[in-house]
Amino acid sequence: MPTLSSAITAGASALAVQRTRIEVAVSNIANAESTRGANGQPYRRRSVMLASDPVNSFDAALGGAEATGVKVAGIVEDPAVFKRRYEPGHPDADADGFVSMPNVDAPEEMVDMMGAARAYQANLAAIGMIRDLVSKALDLGK
Repeated sequence: MPTLSSAITAGASALAVQRTRIEVAVSNIANAESTRGANGQPYRRRSVMLASDPVNSFDAALGGAEATGVKVAGIVEDPAVFKRRYEPGHPDADADGFVSMPNVDAPEEMVDMMGAARAYQANLAAIGMIRDLVSKALDLGK
């Protein structure tokens, strides 16, 4: 059985990952109208890739089970095609008057952000319950 300490560490790793997911979603929304980046192309939507991450605990060395946390494996660009909008007066318009727009869908980003916020809250509640359990166990020892 994993220790309470490793469970808290696994929960803390999830908090860090959810914070990263929220930051990436905010970045995507902020750049939803960016038609030209440093490479001369429109902004590409980014998404967070996750991977499991074993949590080291002192019980593992003694043959105890390990908890598994999560980590950011990488942040990748979405290869989907750019949206095209007819704006002949725009400085980035092509010869036909179309502007390539970022492949960001604001409602999708909001849903991702809400999911990450809910997961953050759930992990925070789990850590709080573990803390309360430890506190009650210490009270029993008095």
